Amino acid sequence: MFKRNIPLAWLQLIKQKGRFVVAILGITFAVFLMLMQLGFQSALYDSNTRFHVLLKTDLVVISRQAQNLGLLSSFPRRRLFQAANLAEVESVNPLYIRLGVWKSLETKLDESILVIGFNPEKPAFNLPEVNQNLALIKYPDTLLFDRNANGKYQEAIAQISQGKSVTTELQGRRVNIQGLYEVGASFVANASVITSDQNFLRIFSSQQPGKVNLGLIQLKSGSDANVVVKALRSYLSDDVKVLTRQEFIDFEKKYWQESGAIGFIFSLGVTIGFLVGVIIVYQIIYSDVMDHLAEYATLKAMGFRNVYLLFVVLQEALILAVFGYIPGCVISFGMYNLTRSATKLPLFMTSERVIQVLILTIVMCLISGAIAMRKLNSADPADIF
Repeated sequence: MFKRNIPLAWLQLIKQKGRFVVAILGITFAVFLMLMQLGFQSALYDSNTRFHVLLKTDLVVISRQAQNLGLLSSFPRRRLFQAANLAEVESVNPLYIRLGVWKSLETKLDESILVIGFNPEKPAFNLPEVNQNLALIKYPDTLLFDRNANGKYQEAIAQISQGKSVTTELQGRRVNIQGLYEVGASFVANASVITSDQNFLRIFSSQQPGKVNLGLIQLKSGSDANVVVKALRSYLSDDVKVLTRQEFIDFEKKYWQESGAIGFIFSLGVTIGFLVGVIIVYQIIYSDVMDHLAEYATLKAMGFRNVYLLFVVLQEALILAVFGYIPGCVISFGMYNLTRSATKLPLFMTSERVIQVLILTIVMCLISGAIAMRKLNSADPADIF
C-alpha cells in the first residue's frame, strides 16, 4: 500500500519548486527546438516540391546534370520526340524552367524569381487559375504571378486582383503581369511566374528552343508507368533521366537532404535539441537523487529494492517529460502560424510530428533518468547510518 498511495516521485519534484520550474523550462525549450527544426525541415521539402506535385504528367524527363528545380540544366528536345515513339505514350510536353532576374515592383531592386514556360495548348499544371488564363499568356510578354509569393508584392497583387495590368522588368525585358495563381514560396525562390514557351524564349534570349529543361510524358490509359520507365531508360540516350512523378519528387527531396547544407542544419538542430534535453533532465534528476540519497538508502534498509527506486526515478522523468512537452508544443504551434504568415512556407503542425516529438521527449527523459540511476544504485544503508 505504501508504494501505491504515496506519490513519491511527484513530491520530490515539487519540494524544490524553483528547480522544478527550471527543469520544465529546459524541456520546453528542447521540445520547441525539435518541433521547429522538424517543421522547417518538412517545409524545406514541401515548398521545393510544390510544382512537382502539381505537374500534369505520368513521367518526367530531366537532364543527367540536373540538381534541383532551380538548376535543371537542359537536354535536347528530340529526346521527347523519341519517347513519343513508344506505343504506351499518349503525349509529350516540353517545359522551360530557369531562375531569372526580376525587378521588384515596390523596392525596385533586382531579385531572383523562378520563371516557367510551356505550350499553352498543352496545360502542364493542375492549377485552375493558370488553366483559365492560357489564352492570356499567349500574348507577347504577358505573365501570371504567384499571389502567395514571399516578399513586398502586396500592392502589385492588389492591382492585378482588380483586373489591372502591372508592368516591370524580367531579365532586362519589359513584361506585363495580368493574372494570378497560387503556389507559394520555396527555398529556391521567393516568387514565381508562369508564361508561354514563346514568351519564355523571348525573355531568355540565350535559351535555344531545341534545349528544354523538363519533359512531361503522359501515358495512355492502362499503361504501367514503371514498365514504361524501364523501357525509356534503355531506349533514350544516357544524357537524360526518366522518372515517375513520385521519383521526381523524391529526386528534389534527396537534393535538399544530401546536397543542400540547409537540410543537414535542420537535422542537426533536432539532434542538438534532443541532447540539450537529455543534459537538462539528467542534471535535475541527478541533483534530486543526491539531495535525497539518505532517504533512498533508508528505503533500501526498509526492504525496497532497486527496481522500485528505479521506478520512482523514471516516474520523475516521465512527469518532467509531460510537463515540459505541453507548453513546448503550444508555443511551437503559435510559432508555426507566425512563421507561415511571414515566409509563406508550408509550415504546419502535423499529428505525426506531434507524436514523434512526444516519443523523443519521453525517450530523452527516460535516458536521463536511467543515467542518474547509476548513483542511486550506489546508495548503501551502511554508509548512511
